[in-house]
Amino acid sequence: MRHLKSGRALGVKPAHRRAMMRNMVTSLLEHGRIRTTVTRAKELRKPLDEMITLGKQGDLAARRLALRFVKSKASMAALFGDLAERYKERAGGYSRIMRLGPRRGDGAEMAVMVLVGDENDPFAEDKKGRRRRPARQPKPVLDEVADEVQDAGEVPKAKAAGSSKAGHRAKAPAGEGEAGAAAPAESAGPEKKD
Repeated sequence: MRHLKSGRALGVKPAHRRAMMRNMVTSLLEHGRIRTTVTRAKELRKPLDEMITLGKQGDLAARRLALRFVKSKASMAALFGDLAERYKERAGGYSRIMRLGPRRGDGAEMAVMVLVGDENDPFAEDKKGRRRRPARQPKPVLDEVADEVQDAGEVPKAKAAGSSKAGHRAKAPAGEGEAGAAAPAESAGPEKKD
């Protein structure tokens, strides 16, 4: 049974996996982008988010905890300087994974992992995220026609027929209802000649 075994094994031993995650986080913090497999990129998100959260805290204890994982002075300077300032208001999700397609040698799905808002991020200009459709503005022609109808004193057809809600049919006069009901029954089948 696989109880309490979280994370991906990535086909390597635990010490190798720990070292690989450290190296990838360090490189991503230093360069702003790395190229790796999709599986490794997904696994890299958790330690990267933890390191950036430590960078946002900025105190001595956070620096010591980050130094246990990040092994480069340039990465530490970026983590506690530029990145801490950039992600000050952001609650999480500091990286973006962009798929590239299969690798030529073994067919593994490749991806580029970039920091959100970095100069390497192609979506950095879109500050607001998803664009929303603007609200529809009433057309001036329709307003003019509506004003003309109201000025003329015309009553809309639905109200003239006596219906209270849209979608209901107006009641037909007494004589027409019976004839209308009988007409479809007569024409329902083919006529027989005797």
